[in-house]
Amino acid sequence: MQLTKVKQYLTTEAKAWLSRNGSGEVIRVVPSYAPAGQQCYELYTSFEQTTENLGRILFDNDGYWIYDGYDLQVAEQEHLALFIINYMDRL
Repeated sequence: MQLTKVKQYLTTEAKAWLSRNGSGEVIRVVPSYAPAGQQCYELYTSFEQTTENLGRILFDNDGYWIYDGYDLQVAEQEHLALFIINYMDRL
């Protein structure tokens, strides 16, 4: 799904509020390694004794993104992709 062509990269960890499983949860969005010109963000739960990896979101050169994981519903994936893009727009 293409949302927008992102020109700035989120370079530090950020926290996003996500409504999951009937309740709210804070998700850690952590920049990860990606090939030049692309972006990758690992997604983790926050405030738990054992942090759970929820997958990752990858953006290509054209601004298209894809979720690589099994834990998030499509609406949750879209919410986090929009958070990343909007967070970068504010930088």
